[in-house]
Amino acid sequence: MAKTYDFLFKLLLIGDSGVGKTCVLFRFSEDAFNSTFISTIGIDFKIRTIELDGKKIKLQIWDTAGQERFRTITTAYYRGAMGIMLVYDITNQKSFDNIRNWIRNIEEHASADVEKMILGNKCDMDDRRAVSKEKGEQLAIEYGIKFMETSAKASINVEEAFVTLARDIKSKMDRKMDATGQQKSGGVKVTEKESQKKSGWKFCTLL
Repeated sequence: MAKTYDFLFKLLLIGDSGVGKTCVLFRFSEDAFNSTFISTIGIDFKIRTIELDGKKIKLQIWDTAGQERFRTITTAYYRGAMGIMLVYDITNQKSFDNIRNWIRNIEEHASADVEKMILGNKCDMDDRRAVSKEKGEQLAIEYGIKFMETSAKASINVEEAFVTLARDIKSKMDRKMDATGQQKSGGVKVTEKESQKKSGWKFCTLL
């Protein structure tokens, strides 16, 4: 079957239970909102293909459980992630404070060059706000990562957040390609020296 995309990006949503990770993902993948989701058990994922700079990017987005008891399952998914969204609830101070713990998890389990973004979700509930936008921005600046406030319910910034993260991943890939001068296909690379040793092939990619 012909491949229907140019790149496959694996993204991960992490954050405390109840901050709206599943709703954010559902808004992006289905453009719908459901307020009756039960807490994610373990891990779930959705797929959506977007277009960036004339290239089709398939986004495989993993939605992780926030509860401590699922932590060992979910951390196993950090390693292969190319982008991670850290989500907190602007009406819940504790979920914001815990972003630092989630960043430590990323540092411990994910690739060193993974792209990150902080999302302050439920920004439609301004009357119940416990975390100012400035605090979110300051935290993001401290860690050198991007920040957006989102609302899955009101469809605010959800699309923009995923597209921005995907664009940052693609830019990083393009820079790596320019730096090495090697062809990229999102798969395994075998350099010319290695391949000559193995079988005399000039170049090999595995998808």
